[in-house]
Amino acid sequence: MLFALLRVLWVVLMVVAGPAMNPQSVLAKSDNDGFIYGRVVTDSGNEYTGFLRWGTEEAFWDDLFHTAKEDLPYMDAFHESRRHKDDDDTEIQVFKWTFKIKDGHHSGDRLFIARFGDIATIEPKGDDSAVLTMKSGEQYEVEGSSNDVGGKIHVKDQSLGEIDLRWDKIESITFMPAPAGEDPGVWRLYGTVETDAGNFEGFIQWDKQECLNTDLLDGETDEGDVSIEMGRIRSIERLGKRRSMVELKDGRELRLSGTNDVNHENRGIMVEDARYGRVTVGWDSFDRLIFADAPHSGRGYNEYKGSGWLMGTVTHRNGEQLRGRIVIDLDEAEGWEILNGTLHDIDFDIPLYLVASLKPLRYDECLVTFVNGEEITLEDGQDVTDSNAGILVIADEDSDPVYIEWEDVELIQFDRS
Repeated sequence: MLFALLRVLWVVLMVVAGPAMNPQSVLAKSDNDGFIYGRVVTDSGNEYTGFLRWGTEEAFWDDLFHTAKEDLPYMDAFHESRRHKDDDDTEIQVFKWTFKIKDGHHSGDRLFIARFGDIATIEPKGDDSAVLTMKSGEQYEVEGSSNDVGGKIHVKDQSLGEIDLRWDKIESITFMPAPAGEDPGVWRLYGTVETDAGNFEGFIQWDKQECLNTDLLDGETDEGDVSIEMGRIRSIERLGKRRSMVELKDGRELRLSGTNDVNHENRGIMVEDARYGRVTVGWDSFDRLIFADAPHSGRGYNEYKGSGWLMGTVTHRNGEQLRGRIVIDLDEAEGWEILNGTLHDIDFDIPLYLVASLKPLRYDECLVTFVNGEEITLEDGQDVTDSNAGILVIADEDSDPVYIEWEDVELIQFDRS
């Protein structure tokens, strides 16, 4: 009799408490804010609405969309600052950068990098080009440079199912928040990456690709090949150049080699660290990744506000101070745009709205101070070295823009409310 009563009590408790679950599986059903969501319209007029993924890579609003700008509008302001007149078809050299002028338009090989959450719409224009409209309302004609333009778009349409759409068949992509309760069916990877330059904590994209619990880590053991769901892994530790130690959540350990998931051919371990933005750790700096349960899936689409123009004060090495709109590297002019630099084989892609000031230290270094008070010294890349094409300061619409060479900049201080 006592046994029967205990059994009934156990059943009641299980009904009330529900089945034991990995916290991530609860998260997947209740939190979809961070996932890219939108409506894709094809040239034939068909519409597909649901969670979006760029091929097998980007799936979240804080992931980076890479391409190249076709037009360089701030070159006109540069010419105005120099009181320089050009013919319709010519070339000018600004330090290490050559900009072409064709029929009055400036173009050059300049990267375009933005978070998906800062983009309003994408209109493909051929095999590898597009027009992007940002939340700020600004439009950019872009082309090539990565598989983000020209690749397939994976749509998890809630009524149809899953479909891969070819870029050249798409008329438009319109981004929007995911409806409450719509289940992406997966959860996001999160953890701490230990490096020789310190630790970075946040959402993880392994080998610049695997970011979901269902994505696979491939490797070879002495007994055979394995493909392990990332959600089953507790930690990954680098064992030299050619292999890794993978510990599973059930306690088993595997020494894996033979693929770029577990050796020096790895393209980088990306961490969305709230302090800095996107951090990419190279294999030589990587020590270990320890996975943990994600607190959520990331910022929602409506939390990306566009950030507005870069405003602030530029101090010249001669002591003169100039206030107004700031254009960095004759290119980046809005808060959502990305500052690039490197520290100890670790690449930083920093949204400029996180930056309080920039102080060039010498030709190949720059001190970056963040709005949270942290400081790091970056090198390499054109944004923080003498490869920078220079700074424009535009006091107001009625004033001539002022151009300052990077080597003449003492300090850039951004206005932050």
